[in-house]
Amino acid sequence: MKPGVFLTAEWRDLAMLNYEVEPSLLHRHVPAGTELDEWNGKNFVSLVGFLFLNTRVRGISIPLHSDFEEVNLRFYVRRKAPDGWRRGVVFIREIVPKLAVATIANIVYNESYSTLPMRHQIALQAGSGGDVQYSWRWRGHWNQLQIKTQGAPQKIAEGSQAEFITEHYWGYAAQRDGGCMEYGVEHPRWRVWQSQAASLECDVAEIYGAEYCHYLNQMPNSAFVAQGSRVVVRRGVRL
Repeated sequence: MKPGVFLTAEWRDLAMLNYEVEPSLLHRHVPAGTELDEWNGKNFVSLVGFLFLNTRVRGISIPLHSDFEEVNLRFYVRRKAPDGWRRGVVFIREIVPKLAVATIANIVYNESYSTLPMRHQIALQAGSGGDVQYSWRWRGHWNQLQIKTQGAPQKIAEGSQAEFITEHYWGYAAQRDGGCMEYGVEHPRWRVWQSQAASLECDVAEIYGAEYCHYLNQMPNSAFVAQGSRVVVRRGVRL
């Protein structure tokens, strides 16, 4: 039996910058019971900006907290379960502009949320693409990720890097006692706009750590914008 629903929302206009990294960068973040997941023998981190819309926690809409931005830095793991391999994500840091959202996620899942001022600018058309920007202010300076897209959103190709990045339907969070929490994430397969140009303006060392500068200060290995959809996040289960 599936765990009950913890959260429902819409995730929209997901701007994804994807960087190949050495696995040694991630080993200390891998939760117990999981292992790094690879695409064509390579490991990736993704910096993802998107909109949380119509958010409900256990069916309840919290006033002034249903619509907001999020930017997260994440990587990819898998776990061998009785029903086969479960492919999931681990968050290194998640930024939102709402303190209550960060507090709930950190308490319930032991995630790594922090609260900063944020803003976004989205100008997308289904047939011709456009521009997506997400910004967050750190010590008086605005950091920004931006993707310019082209054409119409397309189905994700089987076996592609875009499929690897988007088709992870589990979340894993290391716990303070050394354990791990697993939670399911449900959404349909998304369509994506391909990137014409992508950029990141960010104080990487201060926000994410000096060890990420070598990777995030380069051009991403790939970039795209996913349309997004309604999502369901299940209650966490301790492994």
